[in-house]
Amino acid sequence: MEQFNKDNIAATGMVKILHRNAAGETIREFEVPNLVVTSGKTFIASKIIATTNSPVSMTHMAIGTSATTPDAAQAQLIAEVGRVSCSSSTSTNTVTFTATFPAGTGTSTSPGIQEAAVFNSGTAGAGTMLCRTTFPSVGKSAGDTIAVTWVVTVG
Repeated sequence: MEQFNKDNIAATGMVKILHRNAAGETIREFEVPNLVVTSGKTFIASKIIATTNSPVSMTHMAIGTSATTPDAAQAQLIAEVGRVSCSSSTSTNTVTFTATFPAGTGTSTSPGIQEAAVFNSGTAGAGTMLCRTTFPSVGKSAGDTIAVTWVVTVG
């Protein structure tokens, strides 16, 4: 009898949130898990056979105010309030996305910032969403910044 190795490939990740006030002092720092949504899994599969930059690579990160539990069927944030360019790097089977939401971008204190996602578009409400997470409310005042480091592991 022929024996086959089973390899269950999954995309998972962790998100680190760093909230600083206008003086640059750290207010909160924590990590939360993320969910790679169905559109994100389809995106990953499409990139495996892409011969051009189609679909367009993941280039932006967004934050919002909804605490709605992440669901694989979601394709956008529930209540987006800010989107910025992100940088990315790879190492072995991981991709790390980093972005900073500067003073005046994505400001919300009540409710606070409670969701984040990675996209392949800089336009709010557009593009393919790779993954989404929710976290404890972060009250981002006008002078505050939020730095997000998002690590997605395929393994």
